[in-house]
Amino acid sequence: MQKISLRANAKINIGLHITAKRPDGYHDIESCFYPVGWADEIQISVVEQTTFSYEGLPIQGATADNLCLKAYYSLKKDFPALPDVHIHLVKNVPIGAGMGGGSSDAAFTLKGLNQLFNLGLNNSQLEDYARKLGSDCAFFVENKPTLATEKGDVFSPLGLSLAGKYIVIVYPSLHVSTAEAYSGVKPTQPATALDVLLKAPLETWRETVQNDFEGSVAAKYSQITDLKTDLYGFGAAYASMTGSGSAVFGILEKSVNDSVLAHFEQKQYSVWAGILE
Repeated sequence: MQKISLRANAKINIGLHITAKRPDGYHDIESCFYPVGWADEIQISVVEQTTFSYEGLPIQGATADNLCLKAYYSLKKDFPALPDVHIHLVKNVPIGAGMGGGSSDAAFTLKGLNQLFNLGLNNSQLEDYARKLGSDCAFFVENKPTLATEKGDVFSPLGLSLAGKYIVIVYPSLHVSTAEAYSGVKPTQPATALDVLLKAPLETWRETVQNDFEGSVAAKYSQITDLKTDLYGFGAAYASMTGSGSAVFGILEKSVNDSVLAHFEQKQYSVWAGILE
């Protein structure tokens, strides 16, 4: 049987500026997208009729609306001979956390189908398909640190490496909708461009690198501020909410012990720790 297995990793936003409201109703942003190791698992196998299944965390909405299936059918339009497949998703990355889990699933489905069936699509072509599925989907094609602008789908080299640093990501079981997050933000041009701020030492970011969503989301959900306080207390050099929330991450120079993870788990929070690449 033809099949392929994939790890669809999440990402964090290091700094996020909402710079303008666009005529098409979207917003222009400026953010560093950085891949992390918290990941879903996808298996694609050839079958007689295309189907989708999943296990793990619950997924809301109709199966037909799942981004993995949408990714398959977007390719099927241009490659009518594409075989029927069964897509099985193990959902590990929390939904509504600001980590792009669904977008990653879509992008890795595109990449997996391209590889499995030798479609011959290059990364630029895959990004074009991904952009139609979601604003940050295209990031996961190259899947490396980048400066994202416009709708979050235009990328520029950043030259940022946090390789070897440790990260703890905590999801406080709060689903913050994108619309809810944007409702509390007034677009403004930052005084200093994010790529300039990120060239400074990591320990300076606490005072300079901000997520524009964080103020209004934290005002409504005190858990965000509490998590940042905890992460700084456990030794983080920098801590922030990612995306439109509600996951919060801390970047550390050294690993944390199990008692730190247990501190968050006893609050019924989801937590992941690992090394950045």
